[in-house]
Amino acid sequence: MILYPAIDLKDNQCVRLAQGDMARATVFNTDPAAQARSFAAQGFSWIHVVDLDGAFAGRAVNGDAVSAILSAVRIPVQLGGGIRSLSQARFWIEAGVKRIVLGTAAVKDPGFVRTAARSFPGQVAVGIDARGGRVAVEGWGEASDIKAVDLARRFEDAGVAAIIYTDIGRDGMMTGLNVAETVELARAVAIPVIASGGLKGLDDLCTLLATNGLIAGAIAGRALYDGRLDAKAALALVATSGLGV
Repeated sequence: MILYPAIDLKDNQCVRLAQGDMARATVFNTDPAAQARSFAAQGFSWIHVVDLDGAFAGRAVNGDAVSAILSAVRIPVQLGGGIRSLSQARFWIEAGVKRIVLGTAAVKDPGFVRTAARSFPGQVAVGIDARGGRVAVEGWGEASDIKAVDLARRFEDAGVAAIIYTDIGRDGMMTGLNVAETVELARAVAIPVIASGGLKGLDDLCTLLATNGLIAGAIAGRALYDGRLDAKAALALVATSGLGV
């Protein structure tokens, strides 16, 4: 299991939102590149980056910050937020992003997701962000009637590298991951599933590890920034579980 530290970008700063609400953003670092270097120095093997403004705009908004992160670290970077065309996907992959995350496009332009997955094998993930099991798009600002499991199943044969499942209601709230829904999704598809939204501490990681490899990864945000999740202890836990791949 891979533990991904999150860098969410708003106005070129590292922030954390509460339940996906842009008006409830807390700034944790004004220097995203420095934050990325810190995560790399702590021993993380990946960094998960989201251009929050881009998710609403449908294009890169915090591109300078993303570029600075890519220049600052050598570990792989996973990027989501506002990538809605093949040209945008190619731009970031050629810029050094190891994996792009497509969320809104998975609902509104599934053909693009399939084309991107074929064009960039192993470098495209689908982001499924849900409230009450229903998928939300456009930076979580627009609800749909699509069930998260149904959307995931649409991409079983598309060649996507992973599905990142976020429970919006828990994101940034420190109430714990929605393990039940994440596990249900992972059992429904053969695509590796990464858990996101509300990870609060080592107990959550223990619960995920107890699924014996069913969950491929977890994204940690606010818990790392406010110190409730100790990076050294978390990485050691994953490594000693035998699932720290």
